[in-house]
Amino acid sequence: MTSSPNDPAPNPHATADEVQAALQDSKLAQVLYHDWEAESYDDKWSISYDERCIDYARGRFDAVAGGQPLPYERALELGCGTGFFLLNLMQGGIAKKGSVTDLSPGMVKVALRNAEHLGLDVDGRVADAETIPYDDNTFDLVVGHAVLHHIPDVEKSLREVIRVLKPGGRFIFAGEPSTIGDFYARWLSRATWAATTTVTRFGPLQSWRRPQAELDESSRAAALEAVVDIHTFDPSDLEEMSKSAGAVNVKSATEEFAAAMLGWPVRTFEAAVPPGKLGWNWARFAFGGWRSLTWVDENILRKVVPPKYFYNVIITGTKPQ
Repeated sequence: MTSSPNDPAPNPHATADEVQAALQDSKLAQVLYHDWEAESYDDKWSISYDERCIDYARGRFDAVAGGQPLPYERALELGCGTGFFLLNLMQGGIAKKGSVTDLSPGMVKVALRNAEHLGLDVDGRVADAETIPYDDNTFDLVVGHAVLHHIPDVEKSLREVIRVLKPGGRFIFAGEPSTIGDFYARWLSRATWAATTTVTRFGPLQSWRRPQAELDESSRAAALEAVVDIHTFDPSDLEEMSKSAGAVNVKSATEEFAAAMLGWPVRTFEAAVPPGKLGWNWARFAFGGWRSLTWVDENILRKVVPPKYFYNVIITGTKPQ
């Protein structure tokens, strides 16, 4: 696993002054926030590199690009985080060789470490998605998960994606927040955090309270999170943006309505209590509940609820031949 020797080192402990400066600089906020989160990110979001998340990643691919000849020879992930999307797609047979990029040095470091542990052929670069540091016509596939909403100029980034794709190459971006979905998800998260941190102040529930220093740290991270989450998307607007960037065969899909109503409070509650308090039964409830409500979304609610009300948007397109 290789990275550029010129890449900056991770900075996982931002000072108060750096955080203050980042409130006025979204790209600095991206670096500080994601360096801050890198080492604990997989645990925070229940990310794994086993059948559960391989099936999830492959499902996002199949939702908009099922039936394509596989595997792709070389794939790039933008805003890779810890490598969740690309590494699981590679394990699922989507691509042979991978490259990961992120604005956060800490995330690239963890993604390459995860790839090495999995025995995958992956290299990495610290890179801005608006100026991708690869030559024209390099990749057969470009992917990303929950990344476009962090990028200041999304269309510029999509033009870069088209540039580095080979003719006929495909991009897929999943996990992008819809405008309506983001509204109710944030409301549910704020309500859950306030309720949990309030009731655990008292009596026997105090053992369920994280140390105040950890709660303060989470609040500082949340302040940056409000800066790094720049956009939400209507599916049709994201389609038009992709076409304007030069893509053809553009298609979008949405997912998670009832599942998001459970998922966001569950994840927020997990972040608000000490890790040792939640065991296997909780994990089984959280994942089982999400899977059950995902079935309801796919088989019942999709028929009656307009796509823009679902939380996640997936977008795909190809580079003209």
